[in-house]
Order: sequence, then structure tokens, then C-alpha cells
Amino acid sequence: MPKSKKSLNEAPSTQPLVNAVFRVFTILERVSERENWNLEELSRAAGLAKPTAYRFLQTLQELGYVRRNGEDRYSLTMKLFAMGSRALDHLDLYALARPVAQDLALELGETVHMGVLDEMEAVYVLKIESKYTIRMYSRVGRHLPLHCTALGKCLLAWAEPAALCSALDQMRLVAFAPKTIATRAGLEAELERVRRDGYALDDEEHEEGIHCIGAPVFDHAGAVVAAVSASWPEFRWLPVDDAGVALRAAHVVAAARQISSLLGWEAGS
Repeated sequence: MPKSKKSLNEAPSTQPLVNAVFRVFTILERVSERENWNLEELSRAAGLAKPTAYRFLQTLQELGYVRRNGEDRYSLTMKLFAMGSRALDHLDLYALARPVAQDLALELGETVHMGVLDEMEAVYVLKIESKYTIRMYSRVGRHLPLHCTALGKCLLAWAEPAALCSALDQMRLVAFAPKTIATRAGLEAELERVRRDGYALDDEEHEEGIHCIGAPVFDHAGAVVAAVSASWPEFRWLPVDDAGVALRAAHVVAAARQISSLLGWEAGS
């Protein structure tokens, strides 16, 4: 699991704090928690004396981050949102994901991929090789079907309902292997299981002898933007029971959540 986001009240004691900055962001965090506050409520919630809270609020109001209405109640403006939105332009999914994927490959010893949606297919945008000589053949840029791969199932399972329905209407459910789910009813049931468990399996459904576990990557708005998977050849996958699968899946889910967190996603959002 990724580390939980620290609040300002949990700042590390080993680092010197600039007290005024600490207080400003304490106020901003508190103001963001409700539609509006009066001065007494806010000073109490922030743990500040009323004159101190008032001085900071006046400055934040002058800078355009806080507004005060006619009833002397304070609320946030959209200026912080605009600043955060500009920061999104500088986020690079590949650069953020690569070190996390490397750690996952090291933990599991197997090949790790990240894939994104490309029209009606998934495409590999990142690959970290297995430590073993015998490994899965793949390459960045390779396209994959959605209905029978762990990456593809994740991209489908957490798609917007209208987009999912449209995709299922257009999709050709080709049977690539004996275990491929090749009916719409079967795929819909599988996607429900994926959403319930939080991860997807490819149990030799795309290629015989290859098993994969995938988990979704979400952006700051909670939309699925990618998926991460780990792949095992049959002889390194077995023997494994349900508990063993769940243990392996926990590593993949944790990595996907860590990347999601770097993109601004928060659990439960």
C-alpha cells in the first residue's frame, strides 16, 4: 500500500519549520474542509488565536486565495485549483511510474508492464524485464486485446459505464486460447469480479503458459488512465493456491496505487 498523505500537523520533527508558512497552509487546509467558516470557528479549528488567524486570512484574501462574503464567512477561491491544474501539465506518467515498476519487478522477480488504452486495444508503454533468462516476450508499443489480458480487463472494468457499454458493443471477442472468455455475458461477469477484487487475472487467456495479474492506475480525478501488470510463465506460477494469488496481487495493487497517488489520486476518491 502507498504511504498515507501526511497532514501538516504530522510534519517531521527533525526538519525546521517556517512557522508562518506552516500556519498559512494549516488555515488553507481547514478552509478547504467546508463550504465556509466564520473567524471564530476557523481559528479554533486551526488552533490559532483569532487575531493571528484574521491577519493570515486578510493576506490570503488580498492574494486571491480566500474570499469573505457579506456575512463575514470565509471560503476558498478557485485560485488554488487553477494552480494545481497547471501542475498537471508537468506530470509525466512514464517518468512517475518507471521507478515504481522497477521496484515491483525486483520484489516479484518477474516482467512488469504498464499499458494504456489505444482506441479498442491496450498498448504497452513501459516494460521492466524479469530477472530470469526465460521470460515473457513483449515490447513497448505492442498492442493487446482488452478482453483477455490483465491490463485490458482493468482498463475496461473501471471505464465510465457509457464507454464500457460502447466498447462491449464493438468488441470482437476472439478466442486466443482455450481459456479465453469469448462471450459478452462471461466478460461482463469477469469485469464485475475484477472490480470486486481490485485486480484482474489473465489465466492463460491470451497466451498459453503465461499468467498475469493487473491493477488499475487512476488520475487525480479518479479516472482510470493506465494499468500495471506482472507476468509469470507457467512453471514459475505453479504451484499457487488462492492465497498465493492474492499475495502476489497485493504487490501489484500496491504498485498501481503508488503510481495513482503520484498522479494525485486519493484512496476513496
